Amino acid sequence: MPTRSSLWQVDPMRMRKVKWAVEYLPQSKVLVADPAENKGKWKELLQTDTLHVELGCGKGKYSLDMAAMNEQDGFVAVEKNESAAGIAARKMDEDGRDKKLRLIMGDADRIGEWFAPGEVDVIHLNFSDPWPKKRYAKRRLSAPSFLEQYKTVLSSQGKIIMKTDNAPLFEFSVPQFLSHGFSLEEMSVDFRREEHPEDAITEYEEKFIEQGKPIYRAVFAKEKA
Repeated sequence: MPTRSSLWQVDPMRMRKVKWAVEYLPQSKVLVADPAENKGKWKELLQTDTLHVELGCGKGKYSLDMAAMNEQDGFVAVEKNESAAGIAARKMDEDGRDKKLRLIMGDADRIGEWFAPGEVDVIHLNFSDPWPKKRYAKRRLSAPSFLEQYKTVLSSQGKIIMKTDNAPLFEFSVPQFLSHGFSLEEMSVDFRREEHPEDAITEYEEKFIEQGKPIYRAVFAKEKA
């Protein structure tokens, strides 16, 4: 059995610098150079009534597949790692499926600068960095400083969907959401025990499923003021 400390360890699938990916970014069609310019205008830009934002999109597979599966919805994928963002950008640019999709390279703590109050309908947190050491807990995407920004940018019916393979992060996150203005709508400690064709599988998730790791998932709704 793995120990609690081993479960907290950062996954070894870390991105090293990929030169071609970094060099590709400036020419990407899907990358938004100055996302703050679209604040309050994302739905108009993407011609949609429903806006999804994925924070920490990695190489972009989830947002790309979800945007293709839900052609009427708009998706904005956010990734701070330059190499991962470059790989995602090229993948999104070269994909031939119909989709309403954009990419932001930046840190999730700036979400309030990029989106207007009530503008976002769904936030996706997929396999976020667990930041296992307690002194870095404030950097977790379910830490209070992030949750307050999420509440601001989410619409009145807004939701956050979280998936992770990391049990300690899940145990930390659920009470954080519940004590900061969100209610729990759904929860599973083994989400992929059944097929969910409506939900795309991320790159990380594919590896975890192959390893037999359970996927933890929860859906949180913004409580009405």
